[in-house]
Amino acid sequence: MLQFSRNLLRWRTRHCSRRVSTWTPLATAFNAPPARRINFTHDDVGLFGMPELRSFEGFYLLRDNVESRTQELISEATSDQRRRKMVDIFDELSDSLCKVADLAEFVRIAHPQSKYTQAAEQACISICGIVESLNTHKPIYKALSQVVDHGDKLPTSEVDRHVSRLFLFDFEQCGIHLPEEERMRVVRLNDYILQLGQKFMSGAVQPSVLPRSQVPESFRNYFPTSGENVIITGLCTNAENVQMREAAYRLYLQPSKSQEDLLRDLLLCRHELARSCGFDTYAHRALKGSTMENPEVVREFIDELSEKLRPRADSDFALMSQMKRREGGKADARAEVWDTPYYTKQLRRQLFEEHANEFLPYFSLGGCMEGLDNLLHALYGIRLQNTNLKPGEAWHNDIYKLAVVHEKEGLLGYIYCDFYERAGKPNQDCHFTIQGGKRMADGSYQLPVVVVMLGLAQPRWSGPTLLSPARLDNLFHEMGHAMHSMLARTEHQHVTGTRCSTDFAEVPSVLMEYFAGDPRVLRTFARHFQTHEPISEDMLRRLCASKNLFAASETQLQVFYSALDQEYHGASARHGESSTDILRSVQDHYYGLPYVENTAWQLRFSHLVGYGAKYYAYLVSKTIASWIWQTYFEANPFNRQAGEKYRAEILAHGGAVPSRKLVANFLQREMTPSVLADSLITEIDADESKIKDLMITRT
Repeated sequence: MLQFSRNLLRWRTRHCSRRVSTWTPLATAFNAPPARRINFTHDDVGLFGMPELRSFEGFYLLRDNVESRTQELISEATSDQRRRKMVDIFDELSDSLCKVADLAEFVRIAHPQSKYTQAAEQACISICGIVESLNTHKPIYKALSQVVDHGDKLPTSEVDRHVSRLFLFDFEQCGIHLPEEERMRVVRLNDYILQLGQKFMSGAVQPSVLPRSQVPESFRNYFPTSGENVIITGLCTNAENVQMREAAYRLYLQPSKSQEDLLRDLLLCRHELARSCGFDTYAHRALKGSTMENPEVVREFIDELSEKLRPRADSDFALMSQMKRREGGKADARAEVWDTPYYTKQLRRQLFEEHANEFLPYFSLGGCMEGLDNLLHALYGIRLQNTNLKPGEAWHNDIYKLAVVHEKEGLLGYIYCDFYERAGKPNQDCHFTIQGGKRMADGSYQLPVVVVMLGLAQPRWSGPTLLSPARLDNLFHEMGHAMHSMLARTEHQHVTGTRCSTDFAEVPSVLMEYFAGDPRVLRTFARHFQTHEPISEDMLRRLCASKNLFAASETQLQVFYSALDQEYHGASARHGESSTDILRSVQDHYYGLPYVENTAWQLRFSHLVGYGAKYYAYLVSKTIASWIWQTYFEANPFNRQAGEKYRAEILAHGGAVPSRKLVANFLQREMTPSVLADSLITEIDADESKIKDLMITRT
């Protein structure tokens, strides 16, 4: 331990001493290897400061406590002597369950010790059992339904009534309002859908294993073999050899009868579930209460955007075809679906002289955190304060804890930063809610607690962790989710922060990506981690422009995916049509590159499971974020007045106000499909103009 401390001291002396006057304490903390904490007292406070979790066995106590509290709240909700608003009882019920379920789900995924992960998994299973029991508890359902239909006997606000309706809809998703035989059918369908989805997702990532005889001889040498089989593990999108790109696409995406059967059954079960619950299609069920409200509005938006994108995307594909002809020397060559990632990368290199590691030294993790801190202070008056972790509070020794502190309001909440890769940790960037914010009965506020998880390389003794531009975008994106949780001040935890409609939840995180791509913001913190020299204006312009190459064709691809998802979950599901026939038709209508015969990429499209009928959500969130950026922040990304207005009218409400109403009120304009489409097209045209100007300048 003593030797470790000396090494750490040497590193900090060598690399940090000259930074004292330039790096903030926050940047210094994130630029150094996380300090190992030695517990001499053994006075553990427990995971996240919860005394019950000083040991993994605490999960069993948490489970027992929530089971007991659930019964008490059920009795209160169904009592004739009820003295609290029904929505408050239900929100406490939701809060009690979520505090255990959300915590256990995170620990199950992230904790390095199997004893904790196993205990957390058992807790998850127990909470699922409690929820399933609630979903069949007719007395409590009738008590809530009575309040929603006829009003509470206690005074309620419009927000109370909105949240009550959300609780009721959650109940009815499971068919509790149906006759018993039909309710049991809904239960069985939900079980089938879960099983089918798990099998489909597993199959979607399996390699294609083909007999050598079925693989053209010219393709065989591109892929590994096992005995008489050729194994294709994925798409070779960045391969310089065009034949290899084509071969991987055709072979990896070959039709699979088992996957086709699973997808057909999944879509059919979803359709039957929706019909049983009184909806025309599964898309109608999935979009109830969303920003877009129903699939007809989604379709109108997709069609409006598709029409405007087509000539712009065609120009992108024409340029890719020119590049392919120059590269291969074939006058009739044209871009195909397997070419688009490759030529996007090539154009970045050719036009902007962008190299993979060119920008890395200017984006140390500490520098990026400092930039975030300064931006958030400018917009909202908050600071991110690195806080010492107490013994036993974290699940690993490389975790940071940030206190989010407002200059007037004080502490708003905590963000635990699990930023570094490690064995057994999921390779994903995401945001977890551990505890949602809510107003307590005594008037105090239950502070939100979240985890932001990234998969960054560990800092080395020679220097800090360095972020690529893509990693920087991801950091800002996930911190956007965290800020949504921190800045929400809802009465009810059921609708706090990111607990809002799926097609609105990504708006705050996508908006943060606009700040990460703005040269005025980057200029405040992009400096070399050793020399502190600021990034050059030329590099800055190239970096920001390169993010928007071929934006029209990329957006068109997302429109195509969204349209396909809607088609699968619309009326087509009841007919049991071939998913590939539907794909061919939708691709012909919505995408500028043709379908490739004897392929079925939809059978590897795992988003159909997690985002069934909601894949459009990211596209709509991107569009709304673009609209907000253009209206409030494009002129000045540090505008405090705009930031305060955005916090008060958007972030503070979470899902307590219908998102469509939030957006319309904030932007002072009705959110029609045409207005949304125009917003995104305006951005694409502006970015294209900037790229052309930069090309002319460099030429």
